[in-house]
Order: sequence, then structure tokens, then C-alpha cells
Amino acid sequence: MDLGVASTQELVDAAAAIAAELAARPAPESAAVCMELAETLAVASDAHEAALAGFVARVDAASETRRWGLPSTQAWLRSRLGMRDARAKERVTLARQLHRLPVVTELLARGELSCGYASTVADAVARLDDDDCAKAETLLLDMIGQGFSPGKVAAFGRRIREVIAERDGCEEPPEEVQRGYERSWIDSTRSLDGGRYIKGWLNAEDAAVWDGTLGPLAKPSGPDDHRDLPERTAAALSSVLSGGHKATKVTVICDLDTLTGGQAQARLTDGTPIPAPQARRIALAAGVSPLLLAGGNTPLYLGHKVRFATAAQRQVLETLYPTCAVRGCEVPGTLCEVDHVNGWALGKSPTDIDKLALCCGWHNRYKHTHPQHIHTTHDPATGRYLYRLHPPPDKTTHPPNTNPRPIEPQTAHPRTEPQTAEPSATLNRAA
Repeated sequence: MDLGVASTQELVDAAAAIAAELAARPAPESAAVCMELAETLAVASDAHEAALAGFVARVDAASETRRWGLPSTQAWLRSRLGMRDARAKERVTLARQLHRLPVVTELLARGELSCGYASTVADAVARLDDDDCAKAETLLLDMIGQGFSPGKVAAFGRRIREVIAERDGCEEPPEEVQRGYERSWIDSTRSLDGGRYIKGWLNAEDAAVWDGTLGPLAKPSGPDDHRDLPERTAAALSSVLSGGHKATKVTVICDLDTLTGGQAQARLTDGTPIPAPQARRIALAAGVSPLLLAGGNTPLYLGHKVRFATAAQRQVLETLYPTCAVRGCEVPGTLCEVDHVNGWALGKSPTDIDKLALCCGWHNRYKHTHPQHIHTTHDPATGRYLYRLHPPPDKTTHPPNTNPRPIEPQTAHPRTEPQTAEPSATLNRAA
């Protein structure tokens, strides 16, 4: 194959065929040979990433994913390419920023800069204007040239505005000073396991309230209380926020057997698993509302034929739908809207629990404006509806090239920049 005259489709087909053949072959016996091959393959993989970024950028700029019933480019990468959310976000950021990073783009395409470094630079400049973007590219590429690790470059990238300001002699005051010490503030970030990181500042008045309220509750409960002060303070804060273990609404879904000593896991409405002992501890300090289920876990509760679902109906639906009913959509059910499966306005779907589902706001609107692109199925065993998206009618397909022409060997360019140590994050999501 003459690479210079081959079409983009032919090149992609050839690259896919070569990758499939390479993946099917066992690794050579020599570890030294494998190391050399891995380094060469990494250069080629980063060149593929440069090409992929170009494709993703064109899809993103044209909002093509919306024609396919997907709310964003990131959602497309998650559902169709099987990427984890963090990796999908990284690729979208890289695609959107490459046109502002001419040197990074050239080095990545030549295989002289790893995708990990390129993504780190792209993430850093996403928050900058064009003038600071050019400065940041120069600064971060200089750090890479000096051999800084991807983690160190990322750390500088997160505070790139401060680095530029420091170099230019126009430093901005830290966040606490900008806010002013007279105003209290709290920032929190959700972790992947459902926890939450908290940081903040309390002014003198609010600090006095904190100390007066939590101080007595954070004292050791007795000689057998081996918790340190931070753990006791967190427990005291939870007690206060829950109104003395009375006012908090937490929905825990479990079997009666779990509450009476069984070991079957419970779960929250977002799907987070809860160990059986923890579910019982929550039940001891909370009111228990039973949800009657028929055979096959089908809810028996039926609402009236009114326009909007009741709070009780929504609570039932949140136990059934950890996420949006659209296959591949990961919006939590607690953030979704109640959807009439067959369309309430058409008079075919009363506001009954067995005719409702949870659907994110974007897909709810898409479903009722493009009903021909949605296929709905119902699982009697679980009582859930599943929405599957159809491709747009003008979709064109290209059959795989099962007999590609031979490719002339090319000389690989040696890599002059350090190789990233970041692990690959392109594992397939669980269905």
C-alpha cells in the first residue's frame, strides 16, 4: 500500500488489521526484545492517539453525537468506545485544545511526545486564554524536556496560572485571601467510592459555633473509645447534620433477611453497595418504610392518573433505576426526571408506577422529540424499562477490509521525550 495516496479509511482499516494480528500473537520469549518492541509500539500508539484526537475534535465541533442520541462527546466515548469517565474526559480535553498547542501537536504526531504528557499540557491550558496558553505550552514543554515526570508536570499544570504570574511578576493572592477572611466557605469533592473530601475556612463567629456545637459531642465516649479526634469530630458532625439521628432521609435498599441478620448486601439508590452490618446500623437509627414487591421484584404501588408522579412513586423508581433508563447513560437515577414510557401527552401512559421510568433530562427530551430513534423493552423480572438508541437514518457503514494490501515497512522515529508512566485507562465498562 502506498501510504501517501491511501485514503483515511484505508489507513484506519489497515491499522486495525495490524493491531488485531499483533494482539493475537504471543510475546517473544526474550524480555529484552519485548522491552524494545514495547517502546517502539508505544511511539506508534501515541501517533494513533494524535489521529484519534483529530477525529474526536471533528465529531465534537459538529455535535455529531447528538444525532445519535448521545448528549455529549464524553458520553459517546464512554458508551461506544468503552472508556472510563476520566479517560473520556481526558481525550475530549486533548481534542479540544490541540489546535491551541501547535508544538505539542507536532511532537505528538511525530512520536516525540507521549500522549500522557500531551494530555497533561492540554488539561493545564484548558483554563487559560490564548495568550497564557502559549506561555503555558512553552513552560510545560520545557519541564518535560528537563525530564520531569508526568505527575510533576501535572502538579505544575494545576497551578499554571500561579507559575505564569510568578514568572511575569504579577502573582495573584491565594484563594483564602481573595475570598477574605471575614467570610466562611466550604468546598467538597465527591470521591469514586461515594465518600467526600472537605476543605474550607470558618470565620471567628462560625468557628465559635463549630466549637460550641461539636466540641462536646467530639469528646471520647468512654475508656474504650479509641477513635482519634478527627474521627470523633466527623461522627459529631454527622450526628448534627442528621438532626440527632432523626431528620436525615437516606434510602437503603435491602431484603428483610438482611435486616434480621442475613449477609446479603444492601445498596443505595445510586447503586453503591452497603455491607449488611452497616445497613442494620443505619436501620437502628432510622425509620423503616417497607416497599412491598410482588414476585419478580415488581412494585405493586400504582399512582393516580395525574400529570406528575408523586414523591412515593419517585422513591420506588429510584430503587429500580440506579442510572438513567437509556442504555449506557450513567446519570444517577436521583438526578433523573420521571418519564412516562409511552408519552403522557399521547394519552397512552398514565402516571402509574408500571408505566414510568427514570430518564436524564437530556434523554427525556430526546426520547419525546425522536421517538423513532428509541427502542423500549421491559423486563418483567425486575420491572425495569430499558431504552436503546437507534443510529440516525443516514448512517453510512464501511465493511471491514478483510484482505488489506501489504504495507511497506516504515522507519520509526526514535522518541526523545520521556515515556509517560500513566496506566492505560481504556478498559471496557461493565454493561
